[in-house]
Amino acid sequence: MKLNPNASSFVPKFAVKPAATPAPVVAEPTPAPAPVVAEPTPAPVIVAKEEPTTTTTTATAVSSIKTEEDLANIKPTESVYKVEEDDIEEEDEEVDEVAEKVEQVVKVLPEDSREHLNLVFLGHVDAGKSTLSGSIMVLTGQVDPHTLAKYEREAKENHRESWIYAYIMDTNEEERTKGKTVEVGRAHFETIKKRYTILDAPGHRLYVPNMIVGAAQADVGILVISSKKGEFEAGVDGGQTIEHARLAKMIGIKYLIVFVNKMDEPTVMWSKARYDEITDKLTVHLKKCGWNPKKDFQFIPGSGYGTLNVKDPLAPGVCDWYSGPSLIGALDNLATMERNESGALRIPITTSYKDRGIVNVIGKVESGTISVGQTIHIMPGKTKVEVMSLTGDICSFKTARPGENITIALKGIEGDDSIRPGSILAEINRPVPVVSEIEAIVYILDMPEERRLFTPNFSAIFHAHTAVEDVTVKSLIATIDTKTSTEIKQKPTFCKVGDAVKCRLVLGRAVCLEEFTTNPQLARFTIRDSTKTIAFGKVINIGKKAKEEIARQTKA
Repeated sequence: MKLNPNASSFVPKFAVKPAATPAPVVAEPTPAPAPVVAEPTPAPVIVAKEEPTTTTTTATAVSSIKTEEDLANIKPTESVYKVEEDDIEEEDEEVDEVAEKVEQVVKVLPEDSREHLNLVFLGHVDAGKSTLSGSIMVLTGQVDPHTLAKYEREAKENHRESWIYAYIMDTNEEERTKGKTVEVGRAHFETIKKRYTILDAPGHRLYVPNMIVGAAQADVGILVISSKKGEFEAGVDGGQTIEHARLAKMIGIKYLIVFVNKMDEPTVMWSKARYDEITDKLTVHLKKCGWNPKKDFQFIPGSGYGTLNVKDPLAPGVCDWYSGPSLIGALDNLATMERNESGALRIPITTSYKDRGIVNVIGKVESGTISVGQTIHIMPGKTKVEVMSLTGDICSFKTARPGENITIALKGIEGDDSIRPGSILAEINRPVPVVSEIEAIVYILDMPEERRLFTPNFSAIFHAHTAVEDVTVKSLIATIDTKTSTEIKQKPTFCKVGDAVKCRLVLGRAVCLEEFTTNPQLARFTIRDSTKTIAFGKVINIGKKAKEEIARQTKA
């Protein structure tokens, strides 16, 4: 994920950033001024323990090491490691410095009880995803006129006047030069009813793995379709439109809004015939992907570049045949999402960075709750950390609940190897399973030209939540009837496109996974080969040893 200067939270790539330049060393370090806010709240309270406190402070505390002359005067019966009063004072100073750093780094924001939804913008390249995302940012007041004028000048200088809204989301030079989103952009907006996080996913087939990471965090998908003559056909017939819709369903996105974009384009001009042609054709494809037209998706016509039917409903005379809601209106009207608040804490980490010595991670709370002051594990390495603060895009939390996409400041991380793609924050007394071999049901969608059969020893790439690992088929257990979920043929020698099979998979490295009946979001996965998604599946058994280990840790 990438930094968006218009988003209120800093989101760099998945890598630990170098610490900021240390403050000058002085005898008595003075805390930097806290951020100017309307109603500042105190920093999280850090309680000093009797044992030495591990910190990442960059200032130097007063030393208690004695000189050689002092050591020479110590009697033989006394210990040179005697605990002195100034040692205890030094611990207090270190803890105070950590608290001061948190106060400087963490945004002090009020809490907000409105529902939070994560939106991922999907669709074929050039469908207008970034333009629509940027349009929403402008219409909801997230981009000020001065910044918008700056983007307009830059777009004109690059002879890309129509990309002004896309520049809000596509911030790096490669994306602006090519006109293609590469990384998942992140921003936020809010309405009276809800808070939203935007995840702008790339549309090009080369960047589908990045799209999967973005979609794995989403509650709602916005499938952006270009209604322009030729562009719609290119996206559906061999493009990424249908694959994105299929992936969204596999990953577990609950609802889909199909935004038929560019309706004001000269080849369309709000034609009902064109709109009906698009909706009829897409409905057939979406049903094949598993979406139910009665309850899982809806169509909305509009224009991201023209900002039409994005925030406000269409004005009379623009499109007389449509009387439905605008895009944001439809989002506000969605029923409240069901969340697993009573489950074990699970937060897949999408991004991590270090700011002034404080390690921050970003992720969506999939289940359970997380509170300031709580001690948790970073899995799979079991790194014990303490939660120092919880910050959303426009609010802070004492306790964050499922659905929140938050930045979490952590204390207790010493090395750079504690966090990797696929890492998860989990409770200590209800740990997440870490497995390298699983039993799963796999649904085969496509196969590489050179390997048309799904057999034992078949290898590919495994994607689950934020994890990406090599995978090899160990054995085929039985083919599955997709309608009844019953087993048909035991121990088949191979499977082909269209089959569903129960099989055992071996991962190149241990991954945090759960069974589908326990936590669906951590049980869904996709299998890809090169630039093609060839299968999706769900974990049904993590194995006897993994279950025994979880039971043992839970009792402990």
